Amino acid sequence: METTSLTTLVDQQLEAAKDATSGRSSHTIFGGHDHHLRQTLIALSAGQTLDEHESPEEATLQVLRGRVSLVSDGATLEGATGDFLVIPDDRHSLDAIEDSAVLLTVSKMLNAAE
Repeated sequence: METTSLTTLVDQQLEAAKDATSGRSSHTIFGGHDHHLRQTLIALSAGQTLDEHESPEEATLQVLRGRVSLVSDGATLEGATGDFLVIPDDRHSLDAIEDSAVLLTVSKMLNAAE
C-alpha cells in the first residue's frame, strides 16, 4: 500500500510552477503505460492556460486549490477548491484564475485483448 500527501504535493508543484517559465508543473501520482487509470496533479500559476486540446478518454478534474475555468465549445465552467468537474468529450482548455492545483483523472480505454 502507498500513501501520498496531496497537500504536500500541491505545495511542491505550485512552487515548481512559479519557478517554471511555462508557469505550470505536473506530477503523475498513479498510473502510466501499464495502468488503465492515470492520476496527475497539475499546478498552474495565476493567468496560465493549458491550451485547447482533445481528451480521447473519460476524464475528470478535482480542484485541490485555487480557482480554474474549464472552457469547451463556447461554454465556461468555473471550479474552486473542492469542486469536481467532468471534462467534456469536446476540445477544451483550462485557465488558472488564481494559483491553482487540480487532480486530473483519466481512464484509459481497455484493449479487448487484455
